[in-house]
Amino acid sequence: MKTENRSMQTWLEAFAAEHGAMAGTVHLQRGEDLELVAAVNIPPPVLAAVRHVPRGKGMAGIAQVRKAPVQTCNLQTDDTGRIKPGAKAVDGRAAVALPVLDGAGEVLAVVGIAFMEEGEISAERERALMTAAAGLPLGGT
Repeated sequence: MKTENRSMQTWLEAFAAEHGAMAGTVHLQRGEDLELVAAVNIPPPVLAAVRHVPRGKGMAGIAQVRKAPVQTCNLQTDDTGRIKPGAKAVDGRAAVALPVLDGAGEVLAVVGIAFMEEGEISAERERALMTAAAGLPLGGT
């Protein structure tokens, strides 16, 4: 595993624990698309499906394009088309994809986390999660 991935894996595990999440991912911007570099409690079939996320696809890809958080109240029952079919294998409910932006407002990464409880994530909590996600150790990226 690359050193970059180990530091992001460690960061994601701490981030998920600190915020009460049961699962999470980190995708880095690679060209136009997103590449998975860290994951917590993501089933193997989902890992395979989200290793590469095309621009604008799924929650992470939509957050990438919008440069704003994208959330769902329940991964299991969401029918908006924002949730990739394999994501329903994650045993979570409420989830949010958080873009990590540089000083110019460009996307560097997208952090995704899922919670056991169902429901909308409040604007205040979403802002706090965005602020915390900005602490992603990007190093030389």
